[in-house]
Amino acid sequence: MTDNSIELKKELIDAAKNWLAIDGLWFLEIEKRFGLDIALECDAAVWKEFSRIEADRIMTRLALPSGGGLEVLETALHHRLFSLLNTYEIRKPVPGVLELFMNSCRTQAARDRKGLPLFPCKRIGLIDYKIFARTIDPKINVECIACPPDTMIRTYHCGWRFTI
Repeated sequence: MTDNSIELKKELIDAAKNWLAIDGLWFLEIEKRFGLDIALECDAAVWKEFSRIEADRIMTRLALPSGGGLEVLETALHHRLFSLLNTYEIRKPVPGVLELFMNSCRTQAARDRKGLPLFPCKRIGLIDYKIFARTIDPKINVECIACPPDTMIRTYHCGWRFTI
């Protein structure tokens, strides 16, 4: 990597941290004023739009073909903002199946530092990953393997399975 590439990567990571900070601060303020249920409703509405926008922008930037299946989805997942901040793993246990495991999650780590309970992100994750994946290819199906508020008896924060 050149010095310019290293500096650009640092700037991208910093921008992703800023994106996540404003998302988290916004959510916490809504939660404080109106409660968790209203905050989750607002968050769900935002992610319905953001997930589509992020997928469209990644596809355009990388010139990815629409309807490209799990291969294109995998490429796109590596270019999401979270990929700069969280530790994750993609597995392909059998042909036609792609699984994403978030091994460390900056959002959950921040809540832990603040003494807050785990963010119950399963509802938001279902919206986010379904819309993101179906923007890539409408034939992709998404299911949650496990995600908070599911009990944390696993080594990853959340896991998602994508199939066609």
